[in-house]
Amino acid sequence: MTAKRGGPGRGSAARRSRQHKVSAAQRNGLWPWLFVLPLLSGVLVFYLWPIVQNFLMSFSRVSPFGHSSKFVGLDNYQTLLESGELAGAFGNTLIYTGIVLLGIPIAVFLAALISRPGLKGANVYRTIYFMPYVAMPAAISIVWKMIYNGDFGILNHVLRTLGVENPPYWLSTPGVALVAVAILGLWASIGFNMIILSAGLKSIPLELYEAASLDGASHMRQFFSITVPLLTPSIFFLTVMQAISGFQLFDTLFVLISPVSPAMPHTRSMVYLFYEQAFINNDKGYGAAIAVVILLFVALVTAIQFRFQKKWVTYV
Repeated sequence: MTAKRGGPGRGSAARRSRQHKVSAAQRNGLWPWLFVLPLLSGVLVFYLWPIVQNFLMSFSRVSPFGHSSKFVGLDNYQTLLESGELAGAFGNTLIYTGIVLLGIPIAVFLAALISRPGLKGANVYRTIYFMPYVAMPAAISIVWKMIYNGDFGILNHVLRTLGVENPPYWLSTPGVALVAVAILGLWASIGFNMIILSAGLKSIPLELYEAASLDGASHMRQFFSITVPLLTPSIFFLTVMQAISGFQLFDTLFVLISPVSPAMPHTRSMVYLFYEQAFINNDKGYGAAIAVVILLFVALVTAIQFRFQKKWVTYV
């Protein structure tokens, strides 16, 4: 009789325990979403929805003031491919990005020099190199525009002093202007690259260098056999970030190169082409198609980088 009376009691307690666990699980599942909701709402409203809206707009012909639109299918993409503007802008963007990526090996060398044990003023050097990155791109571009000035710029003044009779007009000569813009981008990116690489250098065990020294390895051999391989995760991160940044080239180009400059057709980036069509020519649908193509290019390049990173990135 006691066992029969005790059985239902134990069953009720078990049911209450399960209900309590389900209720706790529900509460624990709801609270994280409540904390994430403000940020998630911002991402949905200011990032994801504009992407969707831009994608839909790329299939339409939009009035200059955006009051009306007409569905035109793939006409905007067809016009973009037939015009030849996309190929030129894409080539300019690739050249710019390739030159800027050269700043990564330069930053590896500089970061290794600054991180040497016993070097005095290392933090001062890091701060000096990092200052261009925190400055406004427009302000930096104005300073470099004066440096590049063909008549009274300091760069051509130095070249004339060294014996160069006719130095180029850096920002108005086709072919030269793109390199000039890319050199500015390379210079401005070195500080950020050095900060990331300096953090990566601190994660390398000193015991590896001590063991290599005991085996007779020179400093150069240690650099290429220990430092560079163990920095590849940081180098991979910088490669992805700089590639994305290169495809977003606009503000520096906008300040340095005049729209009526003969060098502009040979320097125009993909984002500048988008700005030109969407906000100067007021062809919002065509500009939206360019923005979609930029997004696809960035996604493709990033996917390729992640696909092949396993073959050269060393994770400790």
